[in-house]
Amino acid sequence: MKNNIYIICILFATLTLNAQEQEGKKSNSFVGPDNVERTLEEDQKPKQPFFELGWMQAYFGLKTELHKKTGINYGLDYSAAYFGTNHSIGNNAAGSGMVRLYGSWDLIGKGKNNTGAFIFKLEHRHKYTNTSLKNFGFQSGYVGMVLPPFSDDGFRMTNFYWRQRFANGKISMAVGLLDATDYIDVYGLASPWMHFTNFQFSTGSQTMFVPNDVNLGIALAAYLTENIYLIAGINDTNSDPTKPFKSFETFFSENQYFKSIELGWVNGRDRHYFDNIHVMYWHSDGSNFQASPDGWGLNFSGTWFVNDKLMPFLRGGYAEDGGSILQKSITTGLGHYFADGGHLLAGAIGWGEVNESTWGTGLDNQISMEAFFRFQISTKFALTPDVQFIINPALNSEEDTMFLGGIRARLTL
Repeated sequence: MKNNIYIICILFATLTLNAQEQEGKKSNSFVGPDNVERTLEEDQKPKQPFFELGWMQAYFGLKTELHKKTGINYGLDYSAAYFGTNHSIGNNAAGSGMVRLYGSWDLIGKGKNNTGAFIFKLEHRHKYTNTSLKNFGFQSGYVGMVLPPFSDDGFRMTNFYWRQRFANGKISMAVGLLDATDYIDVYGLASPWMHFTNFQFSTGSQTMFVPNDVNLGIALAAYLTENIYLIAGINDTNSDPTKPFKSFETFFSENQYFKSIELGWVNGRDRHYFDNIHVMYWHSDGSNFQASPDGWGLNFSGTWFVNDKLMPFLRGGYAEDGGSILQKSITTGLGHYFADGGHLLAGAIGWGEVNESTWGTGLDNQISMEAFFRFQISTKFALTPDVQFIINPALNSEEDTMFLGGIRARLTL
């Protein structure tokens, strides 16, 4: 009954906001840096790399023409990462990689504001070592994740949904197989492919239950004013990324959902995840597939992009059960962009209280620190060395501190 009321409230809010139609401009607002359309947008921005792959320009020109003529825009990338640590209760090193094919196809209103598009993303995730990077943090004795998308799932689907804009882009809806982290608790340094690798400095600050990143769901977003927005969504918590279409069954048979609602303030629609202050409430009915209990939580985030160069942030959250990694978290940090957004230097520090319902009682609070520099070697290739320092790794009672160091590479085509 509660879930039905929640859905009705979302639909009512959307219909009410639809009546407030005003003139606007086409925008990929409401979404974070990992969203397919945002990723394509960022990959195509001009940069100032160390050298350029001039022989590839003809191919990129054909992609541009294809987009203009058909509305099809696509990207292909390969990412690889390797990390090691000086202390571990398991493996001392881990490496993983993935190849992704992602794209959008404007089928309604091509070139206009109220577009309707089909969004897709297909992947192959694999490991180079005995353990994947997704599990490396836990094996090191740290209650947290390093590059959680870098698993060994093999072939999988991450996005397969319809995105529709209304009211000249002021309202947006996505329905189908979604990745909830594309639109909840987003900020400018949240992407594990391009930004921080420690999950505490990403979506949810590790104080949120995160549905598997392909699940049947619906998300609705709208600007209440030019600066205030609202995002709400409901997602299946029993999805299996290797069997994505089974979520159409579990959504209706298991009746376990992740619900979220976010209210935020932005400094203009084109600054949605740059100048953004928001609070978010989430509730999970639990997940039989992930063996997690029900629970709820609150998250907050404040980010401001100063002179389009410096990006300080303050983020955190609180969870009451729900299967989250941490029960309480607060993080702060700073990113510094160089030369047209290519090179990036960033650092962060975070405090976290381990979720007792997930890990048991008596574990230490942790302090995490991370710094990285993303070298934009060419427009389409980036190399990112990364170092992390952990105080009181909660699963390793024999060590007070530990270092993690690694490198990540990404090639886009």
